[in-house]
Amino acid sequence: MYDFYDLEDLVFEWASERGIIKNGTAMAQAIKTTEEVAELLKALSKNDRAEVRDAYGDILVTLIIGAAISEVDLVGCLNDAYETIKDRKGYLTPDGIFVKEET
Repeated sequence: MYDFYDLEDLVFEWASERGIIKNGTAMAQAIKTTEEVAELLKALSKNDRAEVRDAYGDILVTLIIGAAISEVDLVGCLNDAYETIKDRKGYLTPDGIFVKEET
């Protein structure tokens, strides 16, 4: 099994070989990401584990390509997001709403 960085490189190479990085746009990849998220929602609603896994994988591929086109480091983006949330306190209600504790 590959690690994330190896897979990120392989996806980048795959997309580069097909001209997606050179000729694609970040907006087109964002649209593709939303299509894949819609597929995830459908799979979740059907409780179809195989399709859920497929959708998450496809979402990651579109994010890797979109980040490459935008010339941003996807892991760096994740790091920044984590740094933003790491000290947040709160809880998730039974209704699925996250309630932040005031600091």
